[in-house]
Amino acid sequence: MTSPLERLKREDGSLLPLTIFYGFLSLVLILLVVAATSLYLERKRLFTLADGAALVGAEAFDLDEVSMTAGGPRPTLQSEHVRSAVEEYLDAVPRGRFESLRLESASATDGRSATVELSAYWRPPVLSLLLPEGIRLDVSAVGRSVFG
Repeated sequence: MTSPLERLKREDGSLLPLTIFYGFLSLVLILLVVAATSLYLERKRLFTLADGAALVGAEAFDLDEVSMTAGGPRPTLQSEHVRSAVEEYLDAVPRGRFESLRLESASATDGRSATVELSAYWRPPVLSLLLPEGIRLDVSAVGRSVFG
């Protein structure tokens, strides 16, 4: 017969709990990496959409609004024209899978630059207890109209 102390010193069966623990840890890390990658890509997609909208807004001027300066011709942007051009752009362009996409603001801050702010809601691709149900993403992009 073996004493209880000798049974505690044996290592029989100690590999299974270790394997289960590391398997669980690996699964959690994989889910976190997948979620972080998805968040990064969704933010990049939203920023690309905002960048395109800012470019459209920067070109939202009439030829009557171009004035000659010492540095050459200079367009003057108006916030109303920028906003309407950005809204038309967002209606026309494919939006993909953005959830709750909103145009927060589209304005001409200095008469030469169009600033566009968009927001959308991101949800992780795999739901888990460790991740939130979703995060609101906010991006802003600035487009400047210049004559080269």
